[in-house]
Amino acid sequence: MTHKLTGAIDMASSNFSADIAAWAERTKKRMEEVANLSAQRLAEAIVEATPVASGELVNSFRVSAPPRQSEDAEGSNEGQPVNLAGLGVPLGGMIHMGFTAPHAAAVEYGKDGQAGQGMVRLAARQWPDIVESAARDTAD
Repeated sequence: MTHKLTGAIDMASSNFSADIAAWAERTKKRMEEVANLSAQRLAEAIVEATPVASGELVNSFRVSAPPRQSEDAEGSNEGQPVNLAGLGVPLGGMIHMGFTAPHAAAVEYGKDGQAGQGMVRLAARQWPDIVESAARDTAD
């Protein structure tokens, strides 16, 4: 009888371990989904808030993942248009978002007494709501 009981406990323990491992894997995948969806929505919020006078500024918005080369700042390695799917950024990794157009800072912050549009800063303020929404939309 003791042998059967020990075997049942071992089997239950094995099932519990497998269940925990499966839960941990599902949780990690969901965290990655939330992080990627949140980053995508942040990028979209920035683009949507960007003035489209000529289209040059909004079309210069790029997303890239490290390692970031010094050429990125000069615009010769411009990254990708807003498409986070192909970046392969791991959970906890960094994503660089920004504009390559030379007048981006003037539009964001203003210049010569003209008020800035604040498209990046306004989108950044939405970050908690963006993450909350992404978490809801990726629920199991």
